[in-house]
Amino acid sequence: MYRQIQVILLTIAVMLGSWGCSDNSKSEEGPAEKTEQQEEKLDVKDIIFEHLGDGYGWEVPFSHTQRIPLPVIVRAEDGKWFAFSSADLTKMVNDTVGGKIHHNVVPVVKVCERDGKTYRFVIAKVSSHKDKVVEIFDLSPEDRKKVDAEVAKATPAKEGMYEAEPVIDGYVCVESVVDGHLQKPGTYYREYRPLDLSITKNVLALFISVAVVLAMVFGLTGYYRRRGMRAPRKGMGFFEMLVGFVYYDTIKPTLGDNTRKFAPYLLTAFFFILTMNLLGLIVIFPGGANLTGNIAVTLVLAVCTFLLTNILGNKHYWKEIFWPDVPIWLKFPLPIMQCIEIFGIFTKPAALAVRLFANMMGGHMIVITLTLLIFIFAAFGAAVAGGTAVISVLFTVFMLALDVLVSFIQAYVFTLLSALFIAMAQQHEEHEEHKDKEAEEEHRLLAKEAAQIDKI
Repeated sequence: MYRQIQVILLTIAVMLGSWGCSDNSKSEEGPAEKTEQQEEKLDVKDIIFEHLGDGYGWEVPFSHTQRIPLPVIVRAEDGKWFAFSSADLTKMVNDTVGGKIHHNVVPVVKVCERDGKTYRFVIAKVSSHKDKVVEIFDLSPEDRKKVDAEVAKATPAKEGMYEAEPVIDGYVCVESVVDGHLQKPGTYYREYRPLDLSITKNVLALFISVAVVLAMVFGLTGYYRRRGMRAPRKGMGFFEMLVGFVYYDTIKPTLGDNTRKFAPYLLTAFFFILTMNLLGLIVIFPGGANLTGNIAVTLVLAVCTFLLTNILGNKHYWKEIFWPDVPIWLKFPLPIMQCIEIFGIFTKPAALAVRLFANMMGGHMIVITLTLLIFIFAAFGAAVAGGTAVISVLFTVFMLALDVLVSFIQAYVFTLLSALFIAMAQQHEEHEEHKDKEAEEEHRLLAKEAAQIDKI
C-alpha cells in the first residue's frame, strides 16, 4: 500500500510540473531528457512480482532502495553453516542519468573465512536461482572451456556489447554480481544453491502473525480470569464477538458433538489467516508481506486440514472410500468409485490452498496494476495522466476496502470448508447408528401393532 501512496504523491508532482511547462519547452528537449525518459520506463512485471514475492530484507516505507536487514542462514557445499546480515549481500550505488542522481541496489559478494578456506555467497540475478542466495566457485580450466564453447554456440556475436543472459543452468555472469561493479566480459562462476534457513521477509511476517494471534488469545483469556464473565469492550469485545460467531455459528452446527475436539484448530486457523490477510494490507512494518498470496503458506494450512481429516477419520469414512454404497459393478472388478474417492481426498485440500492463494494474490495484483496505470498513461500528456490518476486512486481505495472484506471472507471460508471436510470424516458413524436406531424403533412399533391386531 505504501507503493500506492508514493505513486500518488509522485503523480501529483509530475502533473504540477507538466502544467507549469509551455509547449516550446517540450519541443526543446535535449538528448539528456530523452535518455532520462528512456531509462525511467516502468517494468510492470518486475514491480508486481517484487511486491508479491519474498526477500532477504524488509522494505522501508516510501523507499525502493532502503531495506531493514534480516539474518541470512545458509549451509555451504561442504556442510559448514554461516550466518550473516542480509545487508552484507547488497550495496547502494548512484547512477547519474540526465543530470539526476538515481539510487540503485546491486548485489555484492559476501566473503567468509573459516579454517583457512574462503566461502563466497551472493544473491543471483541472472540465473535459474534468481533472487536466491547462492555459493559461487571459480571454474576449473576444463569447465571453463565447456562454458566458453556453450556461450559461443548459444550467444550471437554482438559488436561492442556482451550478452549477460544465462545460457547454462548453474552458471552466473559475474558482470552483474561481483562487488556491484562490471567485470571484464566472459568471466563465470559455478553456482551452488545452499540449504537456506534464512529469516526472510515472509518468515518474519509469519512470526509476527503468530505473535499477534497469541497476544489476542492470551489477552482475552487473561481478561476473563481478572474480571470473571464481564463482557469486554472495544477491540477485545470485537475479538470475542468473532470467537463466538465462528464457534457457535460455524463450527458447532457443523461438527456437533465433536466441536470441542476440533474447535481449537479451526479457531486458530481462522484468526491466523485473518491476521496474515490484514497485515498484508498495512502500509508499513510489520505489514506489507503478502503471506496468503504465497502458495507455500496456503498449502501448509491445507495440509494441516488434510492430516486432521484423514488421520482422525473413523472406519465408516474409510469404508465409504474403499467400499462405498454403490452398485457392485461400479467398484468391482474395476475400482472406479475407489479411484474417484481417493482422488477426492487430495482435491479437497488442493481447493483450500488454491482458493485462498488466488483470491488474496489477485487482490494485491489488481491494486498494484491500478496504481501503475497512472505512470503508463502519463506518456499521453498531463490531461490524460490527471484523469487516470483520479480514476486509479478511486478504484484503488475501493479495492483496498474490498480487500479488507475479502480478508474476513476468505478466513471464514477456509474455516467453514475445513469444518465440513472434518465433519464428513466424523459423522458417518453417528449417521449409521442413527439409522439403525430408527430401524429398530420402526420394527418395534410394527411388532407392537401386529400384536394388537392378533389380539383382535
